[in-house]
Amino acid sequence: MAVALAATGCGGRATTHHKPGTSHQEATAGSGTLLTAKDEGGHRLREVPAEGAPSVRVESRSDTEGGWNIHLAVERFRFTPESVGGAAIPGRGYARLLVDGKETDRVYGPWHHVPPGARTLTVRLHADDHTAWAVAGRPVETTVALSAAPASTAPAPTAPATGRTVEITVDGSSVQPPPSRIELKKGERLTLRVTGDRADTLHVHGYDRELPLAPGTPGSLTLTLDRTGLFEVETHDSGLLLTQLVVR
Repeated sequence: MAVALAATGCGGRATTHHKPGTSHQEATAGSGTLLTAKDEGGHRLREVPAEGAPSVRVESRSDTEGGWNIHLAVERFRFTPESVGGAAIPGRGYARLLVDGKETDRVYGPWHHVPPGARTLTVRLHADDHTAWAVAGRPVETTVALSAAPASTAPAPTAPATGRTVEITVDGSSVQPPPSRIELKKGERLTLRVTGDRADTLHVHGYDRELPLAPGTPGSLTLTLDRTGLFEVETHDSGLLLTQLVVR
């Protein structure tokens, strides 16, 4: 009775049977042409026709915790981590990453993270037998520049406004300068500096801000104009109109 035996590699993984003394790379030469040329990592190139050859494109996004999240968009190629180390099969394998020209990682899927500090990233496609897929004697790869992370889109903090100061002097029933309307912008800071000849209370209508006034002593009241409209500034006890604020 005939018995059929399945050829398997280490761990039961499907592989290509080859003659003793023949390397695994040479035994899978049917999957493209095995070249003598090697990449900088010492991996031999496996030439395939340009038509139908695999390709890779890199999409990078800066990560909020530093570095970049990269997506490998491949065509006519499939990641096969379960068969790495086995036979070279067209359109299958994994990728190697070179950061600033130095090999750093193997990638067995479309997503990976590159830590901060990298300037360029090269992604090269390899067959399961570790040869590098090649077209016209050059590895199938792509190189992208990793730009600095974009600046925050949040508005930059602004320096506190210096604002305006209005000096007012009260002498009896006389107010200097004479009461008038002061044009102001919403968000502006205003400081009222009032000196009177008697004890009184300064009051800003609409903002409900008050300031006790002592005879002969300048008093200052600072407020941020966060409301629009016409607002009167007066003294409570003497009932004098000191000025009017027009906030637009």
